[in-house]
Amino acid sequence: MSRQIVLDTETTGLSAENGDRVIELGCVELFNRKLTGRNLHFYLNPGRNSHEDALKVHGISNEFLRDKPKFAEVAHEVIEYLSGAELIIHNAAFDVGFLNKELELAGHPPLASFVGEVTDTLAMAKAMFPGKRNSLDALCDRLEVDNSNRTLHGALLDAELLADVYINLTRGQDALLIDVSADEPRHGVVVAVDLRRFELPVIVAAEDEVAAHEAVLGQLDKSSHGRTLFRQIASRTVA
Repeated sequence: MSRQIVLDTETTGLSAENGDRVIELGCVELFNRKLTGRNLHFYLNPGRNSHEDALKVHGISNEFLRDKPKFAEVAHEVIEYLSGAELIIHNAAFDVGFLNKELELAGHPPLASFVGEVTDTLAMAKAMFPGKRNSLDALCDRLEVDNSNRTLHGALLDAELLADVYINLTRGQDALLIDVSADEPRHGVVVAVDLRRFELPVIVAAEDEVAAHEAVLGQLDKSSHGRTLFRQIASRTVA
């Protein structure tokens, strides 16, 4: 069974090493790619003011944060919640760096010591959409995720949006999942499917599709000086 936590932070500025701190932590839980509703959300007193540019991004006033808990006061709850989960984060290096600094200041080990892997959706998006804008807002627009309520950055709202974006980015994986009926056990079950009972259709390419394919291969032959891999495999198959 797969437990994932989609996570986002808001901070006083851009540099944890230079003293900036986390002011909001928002986490959304996915279990087997489904939202569970078991979220974690804290506003945090950073012990310092936010930079002016950061305030324009998140809109969380210094006055609002003054009576909120410090990170050290909630660190045990955060660690318990995140333990063992895969973290899904957009631009993960930023949030992980800040959380590791907060954990260090509170006398705790870094994230890597108690969570599973960290998946960076920004890196995923760059690989899937090279050369395009891959901010959270851009991905929401591209993947048709409703972000109309996002006028300012907020950690919990952004985590909820990112969960939707992540599911859309990885939706092709759904075809590999087999739904187990409600009366069957769900824990530790591997479902075997006899593919012999399926008759798979063979779809033959149309003449214009074959011609277009040959045109592309011709361009590849020219640029690779006749070393097109597809041609080489095809000739071996015929031989």
